[in-house]
Amino acid sequence: MSCENCKSGFRWNGEPTGKETTLGANKAYVTGTSKSAAILIVHDIFGWTFKNVRIIADHFAKEADATVYLVDYFEGEVVTPDTMEDPAKRAAFDIPAFIGRHGKEKRYPEVVASAKALKAEYPKVGAIGYCYGGWACFRLGADPSLIDAVAVAHPSLLEKSEIDGLKVPVQIVAPENDHAFPPDLKEYANKVIPALGVPYEYIYFPGLNHGFATRGNLQDPLQKNGLERAKRSAASFFTEFLH
Repeated sequence: MSCENCKSGFRWNGEPTGKETTLGANKAYVTGTSKSAAILIVHDIFGWTFKNVRIIADHFAKEADATVYLVDYFEGEVVTPDTMEDPAKRAAFDIPAFIGRHGKEKRYPEVVASAKALKAEYPKVGAIGYCYGGWACFRLGADPSLIDAVAVAHPSLLEKSEIDGLKVPVQIVAPENDHAFPPDLKEYANKVIPALGVPYEYIYFPGLNHGFATRGNLQDPLQKNGLERAKRSAASFFTEFLH
């Protein structure tokens, strides 16, 4: 897995309004005041400090009436946002090596621990994964005791078996151009999930690329409209299935 769209993008204006805390053994950004619903965000390679995703978390807290947790699953390793904009830093960033340090079997137990901690505190818990975080949310979705609904946007590292196991409501945000969620995997999801007996929403974004939902260009109308639609769609999905 190595592509420009995984490590390129645009920073957004605005300042996050939540606070840093911990969730179990992991550091976390938390925003919102709901006592009835929580949303766990599993981040992309830019990690839990990435301002764009913290801003998204703030939106979810208000628009889905939830307490939102953006948890550090990279043991403090941070890919600086200027990597998105600096060609030399992008070229030097070795994605396969990074994924090797943060492989599924190493990180998924931490994601499960987060979900269990939230389930012990909130009646309803949802999870959304962006890029790297997509596979983890699909895995959570195989266990209704851990999670009530899952959403993903341009998921990476996804295996067919992780699609097969879904047992909770699921939403997929899918751009047209996506090396990590290519046409054959899109087709597989759209064939298999409707046969699983779970509510399913597939939202397609023509003309957009992998990463648009968290790193899209706000100065480009197509990207801006797409990332705002992706955010609204996820908020609506969680409003329906967590309340």
